[in-house]
Amino acid sequence: MSVARWEDELAARLARAITAGDILTDGRLPSERELSTRFDVSRARLRIALDALEAGGLIYRRQGKGTFAAPPTVTSGGRLDRLAREVTPQDIMEVRLEIEPALAALAASRATDEELDRLRQLTDATRDLKDRAAYERADEAFHYRIAVASRNPLFLQVYDSIRTVRKLASWGMVREESHSPEVMTRFGDQHARLFDAIAARDMAGAAGEMERHLMDVHRVVTRGVHRIGALARDGG
Repeated sequence: MSVARWEDELAARLARAITAGDILTDGRLPSERELSTRFDVSRARLRIALDALEAGGLIYRRQGKGTFAAPPTVTSGGRLDRLAREVTPQDIMEVRLEIEPALAALAASRATDEELDRLRQLTDATRDLKDRAAYERADEAFHYRIAVASRNPLFLQVYDSIRTVRKLASWGMVREESHSPEVMTRFGDQHARLFDAIAARDMAGAAGEMERHLMDVHRVVTRGVHRIGALARDGG
């Protein structure tokens, strides 16, 4: 077997183990030393396979934090856990509307060709997937990659905190109410327009598309909150 083919096979084995959850602990992959022992490969070859998985958007590496099967959340010693119990979906959307258009504008200016390729793949994923859970994973990765492509570590830290609060907050029913097939299709189309603006290096256009997308998300989430509140009042 050629070296290239052997490394492709290793990447495929890793991908299957990640998808099945066999090697994950709270979404985090083991250390390179543990993985190289488990898969009986050198760390050099392991890194090549991990590079391929990262390029494909299956894993995410964060310096000093590790390697994750999904965009990593912030650890804050309980501070964000307490905040998640206090904030509302409205609070989150107000902050996202302030932060994410700026991230999109910076991504349009600074994204590398490799980052644009990853973002294109995720854009396609949010348009092709009809399963709600699969859509939400692709959607989260899409917005996270825009934040990474902004190349501003402080902005990314703020965005990571927003993402963590969203994940900690118990709004699962709101998302279930909100993400109908029709809504997912519409959001996917909005992602495509946003990606086109970023790929065209159109900073103002990217900021505008992100703002329009998040305004629509805001409207959909608000309707979901109202529906759930009505059901609760009616005892349903």
